[in-house]
Amino acid sequence: MKFASRQDAGRKLGQFLNQRRIAADLVMGLPRGGVVVAAEVARELMAPLDVLVVRKIGHPLQREFAVGALAEPDSVFINEQSLLEFPVPRADLDKVIAEERTRLQEYRRCFHLWEVPSLEGKTVLLVDDGLATGATAEAAAVSLRRQNVKRIVIAAPVASLESVARLRCLADEVEVLSADAAFSAVGQFYQEFSQVTDAEVIALLKEHAG
Repeated sequence: MKFASRQDAGRKLGQFLNQRRIAADLVMGLPRGGVVVAAEVARELMAPLDVLVVRKIGHPLQREFAVGALAEPDSVFINEQSLLEFPVPRADLDKVIAEERTRLQEYRRCFHLWEVPSLEGKTVLLVDDGLATGATAEAAAVSLRRQNVKRIVIAAPVASLESVARLRCLADEVEVLSADAAFSAVGQFYQEFSQVTDAEVIALLKEHAG
């Protein structure tokens, strides 16, 4: 399955979730690309849109390789299996985590235009543009559990089979349009996959706030 853009993927995902009768009190996108998809899902489901800020924890020797993630306000997820396969001194990993904590706070100030809503007792639909390792979605799910949400549904247009299996242990439900055993990168499923800017995310959040 291939999508023209994140907007196209979001519309198709929203229609799929509607057909599955998935309802949520709040749709939360993972920045940045996930917010573009989440905006279309929120429109289709006629649900409020917000953002849950996450930051990938990259391996100190290869920062694009995720070994964990941070999620607001203070959740940390580390993939211990990845560290067993690709060991790293703890001091080097802690340095990366400290850097990403700083960036997480910067993003929170940037994207939360209004007071952060209380999530206790709510059904939250967590949306990303794709789930490769699933690390950021795992951290987000842990954060939501700590905030005493009623139900967590994770949704994405595409995902690896491995990430879906892991996330089903954390979420109440995982919904994807396509789970691929040969998954290598999210961008392979999009014809247009340009970087999303902070300004685009903020514009979408303002638009859905009316």
